[in-house]
Amino acid sequence: MKESEYREQALKILPWVCARCAREFAGARLRELTVHHKDGDHHHNPPDGSNWELLCIYCHENEHARIEDAKAGGGGEEAQAAPATHKPLAALADLLKRKGKT
Repeated sequence: MKESEYREQALKILPWVCARCAREFAGARLRELTVHHKDGDHHHNPPDGSNWELLCIYCHENEHARIEDAKAGGGGEEAQAAPATHKPLAALADLLKRKGKT
């Protein structure tokens, strides 16, 4: 199925709303709504639309960028900070003992 065919089919069976940002599209703005293949396979186009979701051009670009980042090892996860080794209150007990003696 060609892109124009599955897009036409998706627009017939899916609501004209971006599945990510929930913006609604109609009229001339409908061209900003794109078909995203959930499994990434552009040849997998079941007629019931189960592999499609409509995304606006901005969310679609973001989705593909996230996938590419994950492939490159970015994973979208923040780097874990090393545990702190400095113990600013480690000598407090000794200081309090000394203060109590004076």
